[in-house]
Amino acid sequence: MTRMIQLAKASLLPRKPVPGRGLLDASTTVLRVHPGDMDLYLHVNNGSYLQMMDVARSNLIADLGGYPLLKTQGWYPVVAASTMTYKRSLQLFDRVEISTRVLGWDARVVYIEQVFTCRDSFAARGWVAGRFLGKDGSRIDPADVVALLGKHGPVQSPALPDDVAAWARSVDVAHREAGRA
Repeated sequence: MTRMIQLAKASLLPRKPVPGRGLLDASTTVLRVHPGDMDLYLHVNNGSYLQMMDVARSNLIADLGGYPLLKTQGWYPVVAASTMTYKRSLQLFDRVEISTRVLGWDARVVYIEQVFTCRDSFAARGWVAGRFLGKDGSRIDPADVVALLGKHGPVQSPALPDDVAAWARSVDVAHREAGRA
């Protein structure tokens, strides 16, 4: 429940935009591990990582000043696919820093990397392929979202890292050329 409240706050009462923040700049979110994040083995449940990532992505949008812009358009973000790699367990009351950054986009989704650090050590990494939908459920072209949120940023996506591009193809979220299944 704690993470849902944090997500509601991050989305409905977003933090202030960061002046000069670009679409490709990392956003940092600091959270603390709560008892509700723990599983029976007394480390953070894998689902809690995803909820923490939701909060951190909301903060990225807030840092860009994106919530009023998205609201005006009637657009909202959803996850199309995600994957996690875990290196080190998080423990109760650990202070966790999540670095969230846009890696790039194609004609279907925006690719985001989220890195968890605890006690100055890498703990986990997640990749998210995200979409934006309109109020009617229609898919919004990522280029339109980039133009809206990026303001003065790049209009061309940087090349995706090879491992992210391979993952996107393997889970079938990557853009496919017309005529391909």
